[in-house]
Amino acid sequence: MKSALITGITGQDGAYLAQFLLSKGYTVYGVTRRSSAQDRCSQRLAWLGIADRVHCIDGDISDLSSLIRVVRSVQPTEIYNLAAQSFVNTSWMQPVLTGMITGLGCANVLEAVRLAAPDARFYQASSSEMFGRIQQPVQCETTPFYPRSPYGAAKLYAHWMTINYRESFGLHASTGILFNHESPLRGIEFVTRKVSDGVARIKLGMARDLRLGNIDARRDWGHARDYVRAMWLMLQQDAPDDYVVATGRSVTVREMCEIAFGHVGLSLSDHLVIDPDLFRPAEVDVLIGDAAKARRVLGWEPTVSLEEMVREMVDADLHRHSRDGSRPRPARRPVTRDPRASLSLRKGPTGSRARRPHIATTSCMPND
Repeated sequence: MKSALITGITGQDGAYLAQFLLSKGYTVYGVTRRSSAQDRCSQRLAWLGIADRVHCIDGDISDLSSLIRVVRSVQPTEIYNLAAQSFVNTSWMQPVLTGMITGLGCANVLEAVRLAAPDARFYQASSSEMFGRIQQPVQCETTPFYPRSPYGAAKLYAHWMTINYRESFGLHASTGILFNHESPLRGIEFVTRKVSDGVARIKLGMARDLRLGNIDARRDWGHARDYVRAMWLMLQQDAPDDYVVATGRSVTVREMCEIAFGHVGLSLSDHLVIDPDLFRPAEVDVLIGDAAKARRVLGWEPTVSLEEMVREMVDADLHRHSRDGSRPRPARRPVTRDPRASLSLRKGPTGSRARRPHIATTSCMPND
C-alpha cells in the first residue's frame, strides 16, 4: 500500500489531494502545526467527509528537526509540499515571513527528504506568480520568470531549490507550475471566494455591495480537483520533471464576477464597488498557461469549466449562509459604483496610477 505525506493538508489543495489519494487506496498523513492542528485539520477535511481517515502529525515546515522526525517515522512513498504563506497581499506586509515559510520551508522539506527518505517521490507546488511581469504572451515551462511580489519571489526560490536537489542528489523531485485554481474550499481572502461569498450574501439580503480592486486583471482559472490530479500524475512518471498546469483560457476578474452574479439573477453593475485600497503595489496584469507538456506526457486534461466552478462556489456559499442562519448586516458606503472602473481611476501628476499605502487585509487580486 502506498502512503503519502502532505504539508499544507489543511488548505484547499491539501484537502482535495488527500481525498483523491484516499480514493486511490493510499494511507494519507498530514503535517499540521500544533497550535492549530485540531481545528484546521478537520475544517476542510470534514467538508469533504474524510477528516477521520487522515492521520495528522504535529510538525512545522520552518522546523527542520520536526520534519526529519515526521519523514523518518512515516517513511512515505510520496511527499507533497503544499504548505506556504500563499496570500499574495500578505506577502508585501510580511515579506520575511513569506520568504521563511514559502521559500525556506521548501528547502527544509527537501533536506528532510534527502536525509530521512531519499527514495520517496517529492512534489513542490510552484506557482504561476513566478512569471509575474510576463515575458511571453502564453507561459510554459521555458518562459523566463519575473516575479512581482514577495510571494512570487519566495515560490521561485523553492522552485529552483527543488530542481537543484533533483540534479544534485538524484531525488525524484518534480514541480507543478500551477496557474490559479479555485473551489468552494478556497479561503475567503482570495478573490474568487470573496466574489462567490459576496454574491451569496447579496442574494440573501445580508449585504448590498461587493468591494473589489483591479477587476481588469486577467487570470487562467481552473478547479482545484483537476489540479491535484495533475500533482499525482507527476509522481507516477519514471523520471521527475517540471510541468505547467493550466486551462489555457484567461478571463478578467470582471468576467468572473459577471458569471457569479448572473448565476443568481443579479447584475454586477448594481452591486460592484471599486476600492483603490485593494489594488496591489505591483501588478501582474495577465497570466495564461500552456499545459501542452502536461497533456502530452501526463495525459492530463481539465474537466471543470470556469462557469461550472464559479456556479459551484456560489451555490456552496449560499448553502453555508442559509445553513448558518446569519442575519443581514449593514453594507458599507460605496467608493464608486462604476462597473467599468479600472486602473485609470486614480492618476498621478504624470498620468501614471497613483499608489496608496497597501494596508487592506483582503485584495481583489487572485492567487494560485
